Amino acid sequence: MSARLVSTLISAAAIAGAVAIFVVPKLDETPEPDSSRPAAEINSATTMPQPADTTRRQAVLSIRDDGHYWARTLVNRKASVDFMVDTGASTVAITQDDARKMGLSPDELEYIWEIRTAGGLTHGASVRIDSIKIGQVEVKNVSAMVMREELTQSLLGMSFLRELYSYEFRGDRLIIRQ
Repeated sequence: MSARLVSTLISAAAIAGAVAIFVVPKLDETPEPDSSRPAAEINSATTMPQPADTTRRQAVLSIRDDGHYWARTLVNRKASVDFMVDTGASTVAITQDDARKMGLSPDELEYIWEIRTAGGLTHGASVRIDSIKIGQVEVKNVSAMVMREELTQSLLGMSFLRELYSYEFRGDRLIIRQ
C-alpha cells in the first residue's frame, strides 16, 4: 500500500471513531421525567416536550418491573383503565370488569367471534370504543373485543396502535406519537 492510502485510511478510522464516541451516545438520550412533581400527579404516560416545528402529541410509557409496558388510559372520557401494550394482539382486548367500567354490559353482548390466543381458543364480542386517551394522545372510534373468558388484564393491541402516527421502543421506554 502506498503511504498516501495508509494515511487516508487512518484519517477515516479516526473520524469514524470520533463519531462513535461523541455522536452516537447522544442519539439515544431521552429527557428524564420531572421528578419534582408529586407522585400523585405522575401518570404512567407523561407528555414529552415538542420541538417548535411539530404539532405531534406524544406520550412516553416506561417499562414496568414485569417487563411489560402499561398505559393508564382514560376511556370514553370517563373510565380509568390500565392496559398492557401488546403489539402481538390484532385488536384491543377488554376484560369484562374493564368493560363494565367503560359503561358496557358484558352480559348483553354477543360473543360470536372466535379468537385464537396464546392460551387457546376463546370468544369475543365486537365493540366500538369512542375514545382511548393516554396523556395528550387520544384515538377515537377504536374497534375492540370484550372477551367472554376472563383475561387477567386488558390489552392495548394494534387496533389502537395502528391509528398512531408512530410508536417507538427506545431503551426502557415506549414513545407513542399522534
